[in-house]
Amino acid sequence: MKATPFHAILSDRLIEEQFDQVEDWHLDFDQLLQRLEPRFSRSDLRGTLRAYLAGLLAPLDRKNGWQLAEQAGYPTPYAVQHLLGRALWDADAVRDDLRAYVLKHLGGQDGVLVLDETGFLKKGDKSVGVARQYSGTAGRIENCQVGVFLGYCGVKGSAFLDRELYLPEVWAQDQARREAASVPEDLVFATKPELAKKMLERTFVAGVSASFVTADEAYGKDSKLRLFLEERKQPYVLGVACNQHAWVGYSQVRVDALASGLPPSAWQRLSCGAGSKGDRLYDWAVQAINGPYGAAWQRWVLVRRSISDPSELAYYLCFAPGGTPVEKLVGVAGCRWSIEVGFEAAKGEVGLDEYEVRSWQGWYRHITLSLLAHAFLCVLRSAGLTPADKKGAMDRSDSPSLRSFKRKRGLCCP
Repeated sequence: MKATPFHAILSDRLIEEQFDQVEDWHLDFDQLLQRLEPRFSRSDLRGTLRAYLAGLLAPLDRKNGWQLAEQAGYPTPYAVQHLLGRALWDADAVRDDLRAYVLKHLGGQDGVLVLDETGFLKKGDKSVGVARQYSGTAGRIENCQVGVFLGYCGVKGSAFLDRELYLPEVWAQDQARREAASVPEDLVFATKPELAKKMLERTFVAGVSASFVTADEAYGKDSKLRLFLEERKQPYVLGVACNQHAWVGYSQVRVDALASGLPPSAWQRLSCGAGSKGDRLYDWAVQAINGPYGAAWQRWVLVRRSISDPSELAYYLCFAPGGTPVEKLVGVAGCRWSIEVGFEAAKGEVGLDEYEVRSWQGWYRHITLSLLAHAFLCVLRSAGLTPADKKGAMDRSDSPSLRSFKRKRGLCCP
């Protein structure tokens, strides 16, 4: 069966008054596919890639193998499964294309690299890396996989650049499970901050420059990650826990004790960015701490205090050129929310968490293509083109393709 043309899929999701504007989006999609062509040597594989990405962008209830195949007009999900499993292509090479695409369209001098993780809830114990572990998505310990991601936040927009699957120690030490999930033989256990450092290293090697790096306390507490960034003279604003120690003069002081000793004049009310209800306003204070780099490069403790509940505080360790204004540090701290918004959008719009693969390679392939589809939407939005879900687009739960799919599977009345 012939695959549904991308224009037909896109026009359902992104309805605009002017047909030629939709046509422009079709051309943008074709240009993205042309960028990827060298990674896929066979024409049939390139056709499946087009169908897969178009399906991720389509208004489907779920983005699993059967529904993506149905949307593409395939009689079975074999081609989709082949793309994610047995086909010959390099997900890391496509990741490099993703990074280049994002930076070409969204890059700028003030871009911030953002690190964070997200969980993928799973049943059973066969999917690679699945274990009982904390999931920020669920807010508790769940049976899940955890991925560590690197995002980019700039004036033009935000998107993802890189991804790594966290392999718990129980998996790293279990040879039988590793073999069953095709985990590379040379792969060893790595902590989440080590995975973050790995992504940052290859991003910098690729020539990417960033004004700052930011992350929450799961990464800010890692002294090796902070030292890695300082040795590169890479500015950062990294969250830390209240019991984090910092050198002030000749003493080590907990950051919460340092904050409690600040005078009222040290605090100022600043916005760390726009939220859904307006500016995200907090009271902020900054205190210089010891550093080995002299006046040219300085370290600070940055403290955020809630306006409605002054007992609610958050802490950051900062490193930047001497004289960096507190407003800049505050703005970078606020950039961390961009990756949380990105996770929500990627899961809700392009099926980031709706894969049905168990292998190491399958996870990286789906996640990379999903991030690419998400980046495509981010680039469209940066150009001022608004998705139709804000302009009365067709409800996903009642799309013609989904109704047809449910009828064929015996899941609804004809």
